[in-house]
Amino acid sequence: MNNPLLHPFATLYATPPFHLIETHHYLPAFVAAMDDGRAEIAAIIDNDQSATFANTIEALDKSGWQLSLISNIFFNLNHAHTNDTIQQIAREVSPLLTAYSNDIWLNEALFERVKRVHDSDERAVLRPDQVKLLNDTYKAFVRKGALLSGDEKERYRKITTELSELSLRFGENLLAETNDYFLHVTDENDLAGLPASLIEQAKADAGARQLDGWVFTLHFPSYVPFMKYAQNRSLREQMFRAYSARGNQGNERDNKQVLSRIVQLRIEKAQLLGFRTYADYVLDDRMAQSVERVTRFLDELLTASKPFALQDVADVNELARRDGFTEPVQRWDFTYYSEKLKSERYDINEEALRPYFALDKVEASVFALAGTLFGLSFVENGDIPVYHPDVKAYEVTDEKGNFLSVLYLDYFPRPSKQGGAWMTSFREQVGETRPVVSLVMNFSRPGVNTPSLLTFNEVRTFLHEFGHALHGMLSQVAYVSQSGTSVMRDFVELPSQIMENWGNEKAWLRGVARHYLTGEVLSDEWIDKIVAASNFQSGYATIRQLSFGMLDMAWHSLPVQSDSSVVLFEADALAPTELFPPVDGICISTAFSHIFNGGYAAGYYGYKWAEVLDADAFELFLEKGIFNAEVAVSFRTNILEKGGSAHPMDLYRAFRGHEPSIAALLKRSGLTK
Repeated sequence: MNNPLLHPFATLYATPPFHLIETHHYLPAFVAAMDDGRAEIAAIIDNDQSATFANTIEALDKSGWQLSLISNIFFNLNHAHTNDTIQQIAREVSPLLTAYSNDIWLNEALFERVKRVHDSDERAVLRPDQVKLLNDTYKAFVRKGALLSGDEKERYRKITTELSELSLRFGENLLAETNDYFLHVTDENDLAGLPASLIEQAKADAGARQLDGWVFTLHFPSYVPFMKYAQNRSLREQMFRAYSARGNQGNERDNKQVLSRIVQLRIEKAQLLGFRTYADYVLDDRMAQSVERVTRFLDELLTASKPFALQDVADVNELARRDGFTEPVQRWDFTYYSEKLKSERYDINEEALRPYFALDKVEASVFALAGTLFGLSFVENGDIPVYHPDVKAYEVTDEKGNFLSVLYLDYFPRPSKQGGAWMTSFREQVGETRPVVSLVMNFSRPGVNTPSLLTFNEVRTFLHEFGHALHGMLSQVAYVSQSGTSVMRDFVELPSQIMENWGNEKAWLRGVARHYLTGEVLSDEWIDKIVAASNFQSGYATIRQLSFGMLDMAWHSLPVQSDSSVVLFEADALAPTELFPPVDGICISTAFSHIFNGGYAAGYYGYKWAEVLDADAFELFLEKGIFNAEVAVSFRTNILEKGGSAHPMDLYRAFRGHEPSIAALLKRSGLTK
């Protein structure tokens, strides 16, 4: 078979040849690449020479390159543009990949060579990044079962195989639940309060389903504005209940048993490896280091923010009463009345601002910011193959015109795409090999007569994900396992979250916000309102993030599986952060893809952890100037280029000159009295 996945990519910059790849190519490509990877591992083991850093540690880091390339392409598409066949292949190939991985990490002869290098005097002549690679490689073997006995290794294999299958099933169930529901509106009166752009899109969605009227879905560009602006309270409740019950409806896509089994297996895996809980296992390889430290961190933020959150809720209830609403504000009311309060307090309306944030202008402004800070240039190239007609591909070059990366931008929702927004890589940077990076988002599609118009929150989302892209594109490391975003999970959000800060700076917003029809620049008065509103309900927003982090830690700090039901366990875990009356039928856990279908298990706290880092780091920009070249170069060379080649706290201190404190975050968020 002439399989394009198994030959050098004859495309510009050797990007994936999406125009040639067909679904049936994937499985045989995986099998062939795994065979090649096993041969590479066998060559390391069978090497007659004594184990050295070069012939063992470096060789291991280089092994499986083709398999990683194929995996990146396939699994990225499984999230961004999937179908039933791709999902079936994912179910077939995931246990094969798990077995392949286990064959490496549990191989006694291979580990013996790694251990010899780890224990040798050679480390004295290695570079710092090489010492870190050596230590990380040894630790990875230990964390993945190398010290287990024979029977324990066999059990470890079974656990990891089942976990990979369950994670896939969780994500498939969630995507199906999200896609299957829609609210069909036929009475025009039920559209009261909704912005024209949303109504236009809902009309198009209905037409695509060959229905009259309007269709609203659980995808963010539809769901979020509906909950903010729909005057019909009963319809808001329907949408909220549908969104919040995903994976918790007792049907064939119910995720309760799936996640319970995941939790049980994670406990067993951790204890098999000598840890009390799965959180202990995870945090052993994080900046935070321990469950106790994460718990203290979350509790400290909870104590600081809860009084402000309670006041935020009280303010919304007061406005609702003044608006003639006599019942307690429920979860499906809060966003609606919050938007009213924001409009009243700051005379600002997010939908009224949309015409000033056309996607093409925001994109150009984000690119320009990267040019100002880091000397980057972006040129769209239609000759680079893409995996969907919506996707655009850009050549990225540095200040000297040197090629740095290919960047794909995939903006709009579709049934084949998971919800949310994320950055990923099709190819990592290593040595002279430059990366291929992708940003996947779910912004509102262009209307019949309008371009895609973003909310201000979506502008911040763009900045956030673009920060991850910078981390990948600017990487300058020698080893693939240290490339780009291959850093500790509670450090990876620093580059993304620091970029959001420019969204609250007048000096940047002046160049971004222009009316898509008239070209009128958004007035300083309006920009002042945006900046002033940046901390609106920051107490509530902080509590909401803390609730996810605390729920994650609750699931993964269990030494034994809970006897409680998923719903009751969740209620107990969320009790300290609860601000509303309970609602039957809703469940966060059954749709919590970050921890059950992603890499954030026992790590969701990392978003707030990284906020401490980014608030402290951005203070240096505020002191020196938000476009200060010296600070930007320091952030690039000490953080963005280094990837995982050094411990993150060492990288942070090199940039900032000291360790971070929580004070900067509390100050920025307005959570100080």
